[in-house]
Amino acid sequence: MILLKTASLLIISNIFMTFAWYGHLRNLSDRKWYIAVVVSWGIALFEYTFMIPANRIGATELTLPQLKILQEAITLVVFVPFAALYMRQPPRLDFLWAGLCILGAVFFMFRGHSPA
Repeated sequence: MILLKTASLLIISNIFMTFAWYGHLRNLSDRKWYIAVVVSWGIALFEYTFMIPANRIGATELTLPQLKILQEAITLVVFVPFAALYMRQPPRLDFLWAGLCILGAVFFMFRGHSPA
């Protein structure tokens, strides 16, 4: 249950993070960079309101490296649809290979290691 709560909050956090980091490339490309910074900071505030509780909840049963790898895997799961659907980037086979590498990292980080 802790893993599910942590992952759910990290997914929400990552949606905000992805828009904060990359959404301005589509929505604010005609504005000065500092406008994009202020808007992105505002979005990042929401990211942190989900990420901090996710990490605190997750740290009760997961190790720090497990939390980090979980975060990276979720980042890729959120980023690929964002890139394809929102940013209109054509999907590439490289997305699959990168995903498999991250999946391998998750496997190695969680195999045989009991939580903290």
